[in-house]
Amino acid sequence: MLFKTSQLNPQDIYRLLVGGITPRPIAWISSLSKSGIANIAPYSFFNVASCNPPILWYSQVNPRVGGDKDTLVNLLDTGECVVHIVNAQLLEKMNLTCASLPADQSEFEFAQLEQCASYSVKPPSVKGALVRYECTLREVVRFSSLPMGGSAALLDVKTIFVDDSLWQDGFINQSDLNSVGKMGADFYSLTSNLIELSRP
Repeated sequence: MLFKTSQLNPQDIYRLLVGGITPRPIAWISSLSKSGIANIAPYSFFNVASCNPPILWYSQVNPRVGGDKDTLVNLLDTGECVVHIVNAQLLEKMNLTCASLPADQSEFEFAQLEQCASYSVKPPSVKGALVRYECTLREVVRFSSLPMGGSAALLDVKTIFVDDSLWQDGFINQSDLNSVGKMGADFYSLTSNLIELSRP
């Protein structure tokens, strides 16, 4: 099959992109609204942008009705967030936070997530998350304001939390991290079967 994007609608393009570009790491991002409501939501358009300085990026796909999602609204208002790495133990809780809730309702409460204070930013952290990145907003790049268009946020990493149980010989133990990736549709991938190959 060959698909010309100029002949497809945005929903068809979305399915072709997320069904083929897999697995994708998941940024589970907590933020605070101007009124202090704690929000948390997962984004699988996410990765590292730079190590020096340390910068992460994530992208939202605009809702079909247009506008920004709560995470980006909060980032623009307050400038801070926490990016959590999702592992298998947190997968079902993370999935609950995909729910479309009103902006004045906290996903932490909805998903019954235990939270703890972050070290360098105001948004709370998920207590059970083994790796998390506390960040401030660097900039937002707007690609399209249309429904299913995109905006990318660049995040400066200020503090990195790694659970003591994962830190071994100067590295994050990948097996014990047990991170989850996003596949197409409602599928996720697990990292329980790792293959190690030395670089040539």
